[in-house]
Amino acid sequence: MINFKENISIGIAKAVDVDQSEIYSYIELPSDSKMGDFALPCFKLAKTLKLSPVAIAKLIQEKYKLDRNIDKVEAVNGYLNFFVNRETYIKEVISSINEKGANYGSSNEGKSKTVVIDYSSPNIAKPFHIGHLRTTVIGGALYKMYKFMGYNSIGINHIGDWGIQFGKVMAGISLWKDEYILEGTDDEIINQILKIYVRFNKEEETKPGYTDLARQWFIKLEQKDEEAVKLWSWIKEISLNNYQKVYDLLNIKFDSFNGEAFYNDKMDVIISELEDKNLLIDSQGAKVVMLDEYDMPPCIVLTSTGTTIYATRDLAAMKYRINEYKFDKLIYVVGGEQQLHFKQIFKVMELMGYEDAVKKSEHVSFGLVVGKDGQKIGTRKGNSVLLNDILNEAVNKSLKIIQDKNPALDNKEDIAKKVGVGAIIFNDLCNNRIKDEIFDWDDMLNFNGETGPYVQFMYVRTQSILKKSNIDIQSINKINYSLLKDDNTYNVIKLISNFENVLSNALNKNEPSILTRYIIDLAQAYSVFYTQCIVISEDIETTKARLLLTKYVGDIIKKGLELLGISCPEQM
Repeated sequence: MINFKENISIGIAKAVDVDQSEIYSYIELPSDSKMGDFALPCFKLAKTLKLSPVAIAKLIQEKYKLDRNIDKVEAVNGYLNFFVNRETYIKEVISSINEKGANYGSSNEGKSKTVVIDYSSPNIAKPFHIGHLRTTVIGGALYKMYKFMGYNSIGINHIGDWGIQFGKVMAGISLWKDEYILEGTDDEIINQILKIYVRFNKEEETKPGYTDLARQWFIKLEQKDEEAVKLWSWIKEISLNNYQKVYDLLNIKFDSFNGEAFYNDKMDVIISELEDKNLLIDSQGAKVVMLDEYDMPPCIVLTSTGTTIYATRDLAAMKYRINEYKFDKLIYVVGGEQQLHFKQIFKVMELMGYEDAVKKSEHVSFGLVVGKDGQKIGTRKGNSVLLNDILNEAVNKSLKIIQDKNPALDNKEDIAKKVGVGAIIFNDLCNNRIKDEIFDWDDMLNFNGETGPYVQFMYVRTQSILKKSNIDIQSINKINYSLLKDDNTYNVIKLISNFENVLSNALNKNEPSILTRYIIDLAQAYSVFYTQCIVISEDIETTKARLLLTKYVGDIIKKGLELLGISCPEQM
């Protein structure tokens, strides 16, 4: 496909003495075709050329040499707007889609590169609660997007499966196992284990001996006592089985479940290395790395009792990943409240001599899940808000809406699952990840707003039109490109052509909402096209051209949602 943007940047570079790659990075895609197909905001060149943006736009307009692919160049208020030859542009876009097929939008930017993504990471011995929704779906989307763009994506679920809290769980089970039913389904057992843990913490406040008991159980676990290891392994298995049901619903995959316990035999090496490099110092009985010159508190590596903490395990994990994966990118999808923790980890690794790995590492943070009142959603009647309950509620609400709107629909339960779960994921990924997610049932299940159900409905509409046409879309191998030049149609084609750029930009910023917003824009543009242009008409050539466009829109909406972890129903 002709790279119009690159050709324009080359033409501008010839007109003025500015690096072509710099100009390329400045060129934008106007939202309105009346403002051109590509635009250069000339204020970005004002400092270099020592002229006003208006003067720069006029200068380049006068010197720019038009070719057969560019119809017109306009200077407007400090912007230089380029209008490409529509028929040529349409032909190039469609040729590219036909050539790449199901891989349209992908690229080779990730060829021979490995990205490691650490996401989800719940603590075992507890049900999967809503607090882990965001890390799970953001990380899952990034995992799929990187893979689609050619990277070797490695998804790691760094589960919390170590620490004194498991001593409490095991101590509680040893005390009260006859009072709780520790059998049945995984969901039932994990809820009983949670009750034991909550009870132990409460009684520990008035029974100091319980703290020692918990510590004794954890020491037994650390020393690989057969009874303790067997009990811990059972709790871990039950927990992971419980989590897998949620992961299956959310279309989430992992390549590794190496959690904190995996690094138990790898922490001594880290501690020795820190000591050898004179980075560890004694501080009130603890071993710490001082970071005051970097405006950070000390990073505790060993507590005053000689035990390791999660910082120690994160240091060991990062070193392991450096050696094991030889990554080009290491991404931690963890909430913004852990920002200081990762700054400390990265700085300590840098001081240890792993500067290159640190440069390739990033903490991808995100906001909280809040209700319409702006309050964090974390408890309901004193209990954790379980993600499985939220997902089931979304499916049930979707089923009720479908039954009200289309009671004769087949496979309503399966469709409701795709719509309900899709609504949860889409709502989470719809806005910039750093913002808090507003959890509002009425908004997220709205079939007319900027929601998951809306874009799923637009996909279903494209499939309905294709089916209604009774034309084999695969048999359409030639169309009249001039029939797609009107503004409404051309706006859709320009969005289609931008799919790869959107994905590349989303990964550059590790921001799935860029893809989510693009899918909304494409669905809305197609809705305008569908309203203004008759797709199936007596003019067979126009019908074929518009059906082909309809197929492309459906394919991209489906692929885009798939990359976010959302399935598309074929009817609604």
